[in-house]
Amino acid sequence: MELIETAFGILASGLRLAVPLLCACLAGLYSERSGVVDIGLEGKMLASAFAATVTALSVGSALAGMVVGLATAVVLAVVHGYAAISQRGNQIVSGMAINMLAAGLTALLGNAWFKEGGRTPSLEGAQRFHAIDLPLVEVIGTIPVLGPFYRTVLSGHPLPAYIALAAVPLTWFLLYRTRWGLRLRAVGENPGAVDTAGISVTALRYSAVVACGLMCGLGGAYLAVAQAASFLPNMTAGKGFIALAALIFAKWRPVQALGACLLFGLLDAVAIRLQGVALPGIGQVPVQAIQALPYILTVILLAGFVGRAIPPKAIGVPYVKER
Repeated sequence: MELIETAFGILASGLRLAVPLLCACLAGLYSERSGVVDIGLEGKMLASAFAATVTALSVGSALAGMVVGLATAVVLAVVHGYAAISQRGNQIVSGMAINMLAAGLTALLGNAWFKEGGRTPSLEGAQRFHAIDLPLVEVIGTIPVLGPFYRTVLSGHPLPAYIALAAVPLTWFLLYRTRWGLRLRAVGENPGAVDTAGISVTALRYSAVVACGLMCGLGGAYLAVAQAASFLPNMTAGKGFIALAALIFAKWRPVQALGACLLFGLLDAVAIRLQGVALPGIGQVPVQAIQALPYILTVILLAGFVGRAIPPKAIGVPYVKER
């Protein structure tokens, strides 16, 4: 029973660590399905985390912080869209500019306002999201195996985590069961054909970029206002780039993206669990090697187990309307 509880604890930790990856992965899915490369996921998440934390500290409401975080990420997403779609600029350069702007500006403002080296004071009470118990957790929790799984793994997560999980079936429905999703997938493959049908390529791509901003904002708000309960400089720690790797691993599909992010989150949880543990025949592994484990396994998985991942044909190519 103790082994089961330990396994469920690792699964719950993996799920919590997978949430920001999932948000960024779905964000990239919306953007890249429309043909717009976005490596600025990291910057938008970081800016959202900072804005959400500052707002929650000022207003005293975690929900208000999340709303401002969403708005901040959407603004940066529209800036990227203006550079990549309207001005037909280099999408990689634009995304990197957003990453550098967010990393520098959040640290600068954090240090100027709070005098704590760029970090903010800890969020308390209503300023942060707390764990939510799912219905009937006490009743179902008494059932062997299923009960601990429901109580430990599925229940006890903050509101943004459940919103992120609900975004997976919503994204699938929008992409594969709505006219907007059909057009979005088409514009990522052949924008000329979409334009010939009298549909605005620019409007479709901007709508995808805004959806990308919303998901990045949710991930950033979760990181700061739910998981860490404060803002730390560069607290995203490469999650935006790992999410892009997960997106390739999932072959730009929402359900597979959930599986990929859960896998990477579980690898991260196992790496944390192994810190300070002596392995049989090896001894205690250095902390640096354990911390590098998720990234090493990410490279191995992408190199050997993905197979051929075919991106949208028009990805990264600015559309020029034919006259």
